[in-house]
Amino acid sequence: MGIFRRGLSKTRQSFFGRIAQLLGNSEIDDDTWEDIETLMIQADVGFNTTVRVIDQLQAQVRASGLTKSDQLRQAFKEELASLLDFPPALDISGRELSIILVVGVNGSGKTTSIAKLAHRLKNLSRRRVMIAAGDTFRAAAIEQLQTWGERVDVPVIANRPGSDPGAVVYDATVAAKARGYEILIIDTAGRLQNNFNLMRELTKISEVSGKVVPGAPHEVLLVLDGTTGQNAIEQASRFQEASGVTGVIVTKLDSTAKGGMVFSIFNDLKLPVHYLGLGEGLEDLVLFTPEFFVDSLFDDQDTSQF
Repeated sequence: MGIFRRGLSKTRQSFFGRIAQLLGNSEIDDDTWEDIETLMIQADVGFNTTVRVIDQLQAQVRASGLTKSDQLRQAFKEELASLLDFPPALDISGRELSIILVVGVNGSGKTTSIAKLAHRLKNLSRRRVMIAAGDTFRAAAIEQLQTWGERVDVPVIANRPGSDPGAVVYDATVAAKARGYEILIIDTAGRLQNNFNLMRELTKISEVSGKVVPGAPHEVLLVLDGTTGQNAIEQASRFQEASGVTGVIVTKLDSTAKGGMVFSIFNDLKLPVHYLGLGEGLEDLVLFTPEFFVDSLFDDQDTSQF
Protein backbone atom coordinates (compact mmCIF):
# COMPACT_ATOMS: atom_id res chain seq x y z
CA MET A 1 0.00 0.00 0.00
CA GLY A 2 3.01 2.26 0.44
CA ILE A 3 3.30 3.04 -3.26
CA PHE A 4 -0.37 4.10 -3.31
CA ARG A 5 0.20 6.49 -0.39
CA ARG A 6 3.24 8.02 -2.05
CA GLY A 7 1.71 8.17 -5.51
CA LEU A 8 -1.54 9.76 -4.35
CA SER A 9 -0.01 12.23 -1.91
CA LYS A 10 -0.79 15.30 -4.05
CA THR A 11 -4.46 14.36 -4.39
CA ARG A 12 -4.68 13.53 -0.70
CA GLN A 13 -3.00 16.69 0.51
CA SER A 14 -4.74 19.05 -1.91
CA PHE A 15 -8.33 17.86 -1.72
CA PHE A 16 -9.29 14.71 0.15
CA GLY A 17 -7.36 15.68 3.25
CA ARG A 18 -9.27 18.95 3.35
CA ILE A 19 -12.51 17.00 2.97
CA ALA A 20 -11.48 14.85 5.95
CA GLN A 21 -10.97 18.06 7.91
CA LEU A 22 -14.44 19.32 7.01
CA LEU A 23 -16.00 16.02 8.06
CA GLY A 24 -14.24 16.42 11.38
CA ASN A 25 -15.95 19.72 12.13
CA SER A 26 -18.29 19.80 15.12
CA GLU A 27 -21.16 20.94 12.91
CA ILE A 28 -21.92 19.79 9.37
CA ASP A 29 -24.19 22.36 7.76
CA ASP A 30 -25.20 23.28 4.20
CA ASP A 31 -22.06 25.34 3.74
CA THR A 32 -19.94 22.34 4.74
CA TRP A 33 -21.63 20.12 2.18
CA GLU A 34 -21.10 22.78 -0.51
CA ASP A 35 -17.42 23.01 0.40
CA ILE A 36 -17.06 19.23 0.18
CA GLU A 37 -18.81 19.21 -3.19
CA THR A 38 -16.49 21.94 -4.48
CA LEU A 39 -13.39 20.07 -3.36
CA MET A 40 -14.55 16.85 -5.00
CA ILE A 41 -15.19 18.62 -8.30
CA GLN A 42 -11.80 20.35 -8.09
CA ALA A 43 -10.23 16.91 -7.61
CA ASP A 44 -11.92 15.92 -10.90
CA VAL A 45 -14.24 13.38 -9.35
CA GLY A 46 -16.78 14.72 -11.86
CA PHE A 47 -20.09 16.46 -11.30
CA ASN A 48 -22.40 13.45 -11.67
CA THR A 49 -20.24 11.26 -9.46
CA THR A 50 -19.89 14.00 -6.85
CA VAL A 51 -23.64 14.58 -6.64
CA ARG A 52 -24.25 10.86 -6.28
CA VAL A 53 -21.78 10.54 -3.40
CA ILE A 54 -22.99 13.66 -1.56
CA ASP A 55 -26.67 12.66 -1.90
CA GLN A 56 -25.98 9.17 -0.56
CA LEU A 57 -23.92 10.47 2.34
CA GLN A 58 -26.50 13.07 3.32
CA ALA A 59 -29.18 10.38 3.23
CA GLN A 60 -27.08 8.28 5.61
CA VAL A 61 -26.63 11.21 7.97
CA ARG A 62 -30.38 11.89 8.03
CA ALA A 63 -31.28 8.23 8.50
CA SER A 64 -28.74 7.27 11.15
CA GLY A 65 -27.83 10.60 12.70
CA LEU A 66 -24.08 10.24 12.15
CA THR A 67 -22.25 12.98 14.02
CA LYS A 68 -18.83 11.66 15.01
CA SER A 69 -16.02 12.65 12.66
CA ASP A 70 -14.58 9.14 12.38
CA GLN A 71 -18.01 7.74 11.50
CA LEU A 72 -18.58 10.41 8.85
CA ARG A 73 -15.16 9.86 7.33
CA GLN A 74 -15.69 6.10 7.25
CA ALA A 75 -19.11 6.55 5.64
CA PHE A 76 -17.57 8.84 3.02
CA LYS A 77 -14.84 6.31 2.25
CA GLU A 78 -17.46 3.57 1.91
CA GLU A 79 -19.49 5.68 -0.52
CA LEU A 80 -16.44 6.28 -2.66
CA ALA A 81 -15.44 2.62 -2.50
CA SER A 82 -18.93 1.63 -3.66
CA LEU A 83 -18.17 3.34 -6.99
CA LEU A 84 -15.20 1.06 -7.62
CA ASP A 85 -14.89 -2.57 -8.55
CA PHE A 86 -11.77 -4.70 -8.41
CA PRO A 87 -10.77 -5.01 -12.08
CA PRO A 88 -11.22 -8.40 -13.72
CA ALA A 89 -8.04 -10.21 -14.62
CA LEU A 90 -6.70 -9.46 -18.08
CA ASP A 91 -7.90 -11.94 -20.67
CA ILE A 92 -4.48 -13.47 -21.33
CA SER A 93 -4.98 -17.12 -20.41
CA GLY A 94 -6.30 -20.25 -22.04
CA ARG A 95 -4.98 -19.67 -25.56
CA GLU A 96 -1.75 -20.03 -27.49
CA LEU A 97 -1.29 -16.29 -28.05
CA SER A 98 -3.15 -13.40 -26.39
CA ILE A 99 -3.13 -9.97 -28.01
CA ILE A 100 -3.42 -6.68 -26.14
CA LEU A 101 -4.12 -3.54 -28.17
CA VAL A 102 -3.05 -0.31 -26.42
CA VAL A 103 -4.65 2.98 -27.46
CA GLY A 104 -4.46 6.59 -26.30
CA VAL A 105 -3.36 10.04 -27.38
CA ASN A 106 0.27 11.04 -27.76
CA GLY A 107 1.72 12.33 -24.52
CA SER A 108 -0.48 10.19 -22.30
CA GLY A 109 2.37 7.90 -21.34
CA LYS A 110 1.26 5.16 -23.71
CA THR A 111 4.70 4.03 -24.87
CA THR A 112 6.22 3.83 -21.39
CA SER A 113 3.07 2.11 -20.08
CA ILE A 114 3.45 -0.55 -22.77
CA ALA A 115 7.03 -1.17 -21.69
CA LYS A 116 6.09 -1.31 -18.01
CA LEU A 117 3.16 -3.63 -18.75
CA ALA A 118 5.43 -5.91 -20.77
CA HIS A 119 7.92 -5.93 -17.90
CA ARG A 120 5.17 -6.72 -15.40
CA LEU A 121 3.64 -9.55 -17.44
CA LYS A 122 7.06 -11.01 -18.20
CA ASN A 123 8.29 -10.99 -14.61
CA LEU A 124 5.17 -11.38 -12.47
CA SER A 125 3.04 -13.52 -14.79
CA ARG A 126 6.02 -15.40 -16.20
CA ARG A 127 4.79 -15.00 -19.77
CA ARG A 128 6.80 -14.67 -22.96
CA VAL A 129 5.97 -11.17 -24.20
CA MET A 130 6.53 -9.41 -27.52
CA ILE A 131 5.76 -5.81 -28.55
CA ALA A 132 4.59 -4.52 -31.94
CA ALA A 133 5.49 -0.91 -32.82
CA GLY A 134 2.18 -0.14 -34.53
CA ASP A 135 2.55 3.65 -34.20
CA THR A 136 4.44 4.09 -37.47
CA PHE A 137 3.47 7.76 -37.81
CA ARG A 138 6.17 8.89 -35.35
CA ALA A 139 9.78 7.81 -35.68
CA ALA A 140 10.27 8.77 -32.04
CA ALA A 141 7.59 6.30 -30.96
CA ILE A 142 9.37 3.43 -32.73
CA GLU A 143 12.78 4.38 -31.33
CA GLN A 144 11.37 4.82 -27.84
CA LEU A 145 9.72 1.40 -27.89
CA GLN A 146 12.89 -0.24 -29.17
CA THR A 147 14.92 1.39 -26.40
CA TRP A 148 12.40 0.29 -23.77
CA GLY A 149 12.30 -3.20 -25.29
CA GLU A 150 16.06 -3.55 -24.79
CA ARG A 151 15.75 -2.28 -21.25
CA VAL A 152 13.05 -4.77 -20.23
CA ASP A 153 14.45 -7.57 -22.43
CA VAL A 154 11.33 -7.88 -24.58
CA PRO A 155 11.59 -8.13 -28.41
CA VAL A 156 10.02 -5.32 -30.46
CA ILE A 157 8.82 -5.89 -34.03
CA ALA A 158 9.04 -2.64 -35.98
CA ASN A 159 9.30 -1.22 -39.48
CA ARG A 160 10.27 2.10 -41.00
CA PRO A 161 8.43 5.30 -39.99
CA GLY A 162 5.49 5.89 -42.29
CA SER A 163 5.04 2.22 -43.14
CA ASP A 164 1.65 0.50 -42.98
CA PRO A 165 0.83 -0.19 -39.33
CA GLY A 166 -1.38 -3.09 -40.38
CA ALA A 167 1.62 -4.77 -41.99
CA VAL A 168 3.68 -4.30 -38.81
CA VAL A 169 0.93 -5.83 -36.74
CA TYR A 170 0.56 -8.75 -39.15
CA ASP A 171 4.31 -9.45 -39.12
CA ALA A 172 4.43 -9.20 -35.34
CA THR A 173 1.45 -11.49 -34.86
CA VAL A 174 2.89 -14.12 -37.21
CA ALA A 175 6.30 -13.84 -35.52
CA ALA A 176 4.87 -14.09 -32.01
CA LYS A 177 2.86 -17.15 -32.94
CA ALA A 178 5.74 -18.85 -34.76
CA ARG A 179 8.23 -18.21 -31.96
CA GLY A 180 5.97 -19.41 -29.18
CA TYR A 181 5.31 -16.08 -27.48
CA GLU A 182 2.26 -15.97 -25.24
CA ILE A 183 1.41 -12.25 -25.24
CA LEU A 184 1.70 -9.63 -27.98
CA ILE A 185 1.25 -5.98 -26.94
CA ILE A 186 0.46 -3.66 -29.86
CA ASP A 187 1.18 0.07 -29.80
CA THR A 188 -1.08 2.28 -31.94
CA ALA A 189 -0.97 5.82 -33.28
CA GLY A 190 -2.12 8.47 -30.83
CA ARG A 191 -2.72 11.37 -33.18
CA LEU A 192 -5.20 10.89 -36.00
CA GLN A 193 -7.07 13.67 -37.72
CA ASN A 194 -10.65 12.78 -36.92
CA ASN A 195 -12.94 10.07 -35.56
CA PHE A 196 -13.29 8.45 -38.97
CA ASN A 197 -9.53 7.98 -39.39
CA LEU A 198 -9.21 6.78 -35.82
CA MET A 199 -11.96 4.23 -36.31
CA ARG A 200 -10.58 3.06 -39.65
CA GLU A 201 -7.00 2.63 -38.42
CA LEU A 202 -7.89 0.84 -35.19
CA THR A 203 -10.43 -1.36 -36.96
CA LYS A 204 -7.83 -2.32 -39.54
CA ILE A 205 -5.28 -3.26 -36.88
CA SER A 206 -7.87 -5.32 -35.02
CA GLU A 207 -8.88 -7.15 -38.19
CA VAL A 208 -5.29 -7.89 -39.13
CA SER A 209 -4.46 -9.45 -35.77
CA GLY A 210 -7.76 -11.36 -35.85
CA LYS A 211 -6.84 -12.99 -39.15
CA VAL A 212 -3.88 -14.69 -37.51
CA VAL A 213 -5.31 -15.24 -34.02
CA PRO A 214 -9.10 -15.77 -33.78
CA GLY A 215 -10.88 -13.33 -31.50
CA ALA A 216 -7.97 -10.88 -31.34
CA PRO A 217 -7.48 -8.38 -29.89
CA HIS A 218 -8.46 -9.96 -26.59
CA GLU A 219 -7.97 -6.77 -24.58
CA VAL A 220 -8.06 -3.11 -25.64
CA LEU A 221 -6.41 -0.98 -22.97
CA LEU A 222 -6.82 2.80 -23.04
CA VAL A 223 -4.01 4.87 -21.52
CA LEU A 224 -5.24 8.10 -19.91
CA ASP A 225 -3.06 10.91 -18.58
CA GLY A 226 -4.17 11.49 -15.00
CA THR A 227 -2.93 15.09 -15.07
CA THR A 228 -5.61 16.02 -17.62
CA GLY A 229 -8.50 15.13 -15.28
CA GLN A 230 -11.93 15.41 -16.87
CA ASN A 231 -10.39 16.03 -20.31
CA ALA A 232 -9.20 12.44 -20.17
CA ILE A 233 -12.79 11.32 -19.66
CA GLU A 234 -13.75 13.06 -22.92
CA GLN A 235 -10.88 11.34 -24.73
CA ALA A 236 -12.02 8.01 -23.34
CA SER A 237 -15.47 8.39 -24.86
CA ARG A 238 -13.93 8.85 -28.29
CA PHE A 239 -11.72 5.80 -28.00
CA GLN A 240 -14.60 3.73 -26.63
CA GLU A 241 -16.52 4.38 -29.83
CA ALA A 242 -13.51 3.68 -32.04
CA SER A 243 -11.93 0.61 -30.53
CA GLY A 244 -14.16 -1.17 -28.03
CA VAL A 245 -12.03 -0.35 -24.99
CA THR A 246 -12.08 -3.09 -22.34
CA GLY A 247 -10.05 -1.40 -19.62
CA VAL A 248 -7.97 1.61 -18.62
CA ILE A 249 -4.44 2.45 -17.48
CA VAL A 250 -4.22 5.82 -15.68
CA THR A 251 -0.75 7.35 -15.78
CA LYS A 252 1.06 10.18 -13.94
CA LEU A 253 -1.18 10.13 -10.86
CA ASP A 254 1.87 10.89 -8.75
CA SER A 255 2.20 14.22 -10.61
CA THR A 256 -1.32 15.51 -10.11
CA ALA A 257 -3.89 16.43 -7.48
CA LYS A 258 -6.68 15.31 -9.83
CA GLY A 259 -6.72 11.64 -8.85
CA GLY A 260 -10.48 11.83 -8.33
CA MET A 261 -10.92 11.24 -12.06
CA VAL A 262 -10.52 7.51 -11.36
CA PHE A 263 -14.00 7.53 -9.83
CA SER A 264 -15.43 9.04 -13.03
CA ILE A 265 -13.90 6.28 -15.14
CA PHE A 266 -15.84 3.69 -13.18
CA ASN A 267 -19.03 5.70 -12.63
CA ASP A 268 -19.40 7.61 -15.92
CA LEU A 269 -17.57 5.41 -18.42
CA LYS A 270 -18.39 2.05 -16.81
CA LEU A 271 -14.85 0.84 -17.49
CA PRO A 272 -12.47 -0.96 -15.13
CA VAL A 273 -9.13 0.62 -14.26
CA HIS A 274 -6.56 -2.15 -14.47
CA TYR A 275 -3.36 -0.29 -13.63
CA LEU A 276 -2.17 3.02 -12.18
CA GLY A 277 1.06 4.78 -13.07
CA LEU A 278 2.41 6.07 -9.75
CA GLY A 279 6.00 6.93 -10.67
CA GLU A 280 8.72 6.75 -13.29
CA GLY A 281 10.22 3.41 -12.34
CA LEU A 282 9.55 0.09 -14.03
CA GLU A 283 7.80 -1.20 -10.92
CA ASP A 284 5.57 1.87 -10.59
CA LEU A 285 2.82 0.54 -12.85
CA VAL A 286 0.68 -1.11 -10.17
CA LEU A 287 -2.46 -3.21 -10.20
CA PHE A 288 -5.46 -1.08 -9.30
CA THR A 289 -6.74 -2.07 -5.86
CA PRO A 290 -9.91 -0.19 -4.79
CA GLU A 291 -9.29 -0.59 -1.05
CA PHE A 292 -5.72 0.70 -1.28
CA PHE A 293 -6.80 3.54 -3.55
CA VAL A 294 -9.54 4.87 -1.27
CA ASP A 295 -7.56 4.33 1.95
CA SER A 296 -4.63 6.26 0.48
CA LEU A 297 -6.86 9.28 -0.10
CA PHE A 298 -7.81 9.34 3.59
CA ASP A 299 -4.73 8.09 5.34
CA ASP A 300 -4.87 9.13 8.99
CA GLN A 301 -1.07 9.08 9.14
CA ASP A 302 -1.05 12.23 7.04
CA THR A 303 -3.87 14.20 8.62
CA SER A 304 -1.39 16.34 10.55
CA GLN A 305 -0.29 17.87 7.27
CA PHE A 306 -3.65 19.37 6.40
